[in-house]
Amino acid sequence: MKFNILFLFILFMVCFPSYGQNKYEREFRILKKQFPEKALHYISEEIQGAKRVRFYKEIDSAKISFEAKFKKDKLNYSVEFDENGKLEDIEIIVKQIDIPNASWANIQHYLSTTFKKSKIRKIQQQYPVTDSESPETTIKNAFQNLLLPSINYELMVSGKKEREYEQFEILFDAEGNLRKLRKSLPPNYDHVLY
Repeated sequence: MKFNILFLFILFMVCFPSYGQNKYEREFRILKKQFPEKALHYISEEIQGAKRVRFYKEIDSAKISFEAKFKKDKLNYSVEFDENGKLEDIEIIVKQIDIPNASWANIQHYLSTTFKKSKIRKIQQQYPVTDSESPETTIKNAFQNLLLPSINYELMVSGKKEREYEQFEILFDAEGNLRKLRKSLPPNYDHVLY
């Protein structure tokens, strides 16, 4: 009987995957020598004067990526690379005041209509690498902190839809229009000893 229930559960999970909108991501700090060499080349050339450079490996439900986090010119940056060291995006931690009023109004409207209650945990201004511009141009734009039509805003939100709060990663375009909504796992606290 237990085997049949387990079999049906596995069959249900395979036939009706519900994880497409969920983000199962874990981030682990790694040594500099474990970071892709090509990515290290980018970092050593482009981030002169950076403080507190830290390296991370991010394991997602779909891919593995590497991130370098650092502080430069009083801003917190996160530079993300794929497994081969190819630049994917650059993110800067910002506050609500750094977002244009019209874009922020659209974001607020979305949050108020989607959730009964919500609390923004973190806002990042994202400079994705696109086909229309080189990685070097993306790096230059990010370090100048330019407000361009190609940027995105990534919000980490604790939102209440029904009874409980859940964690979400929400991506908006430069105008504040929704691009992607994914449920995320709570932060990893493996380093805490009990």
